[in-house]
Amino acid sequence: MNELEKCYEEMGGDYKGVLGRLMKEERIIRFLIKFRNDNMMPLLEESMRDKQWGEAFRAAHSIKGVCANLGISRLENSSGDLTEALRDGEPKEDVTPLLNKVREDYELTMKVLGTLE
Repeated sequence: MNELEKCYEEMGGDYKGVLGRLMKEERIIRFLIKFRNDNMMPLLEESMRDKQWGEAFRAAHSIKGVCANLGISRLENSSGDLTEALRDGEPKEDVTPLLNKVREDYELTMKVLGTLE
């Protein structure tokens, strides 16, 4: 198992799937580094805090989409759950546990991605 495969295992991802889509490890690493430097999570946090539900939905949906393309399955799933809870605007119930799960998965993902060069 190479380093990139280990990273995917640690962050609960689908290495074989992303390799099938992007074809080269160098390309995968390039996109993972771009994701590591993106600002969607801070935007999601701010939007949730300010109860800007449409903006929070877009941020959660963006995280979910990027994670789907990059095979970051754990974060894709948790951000997908939050996306669905925000789909119709103001949530009907407390979504704090969903946001906390996204935050936890995001922090794990960023920790793992921090090892990539």
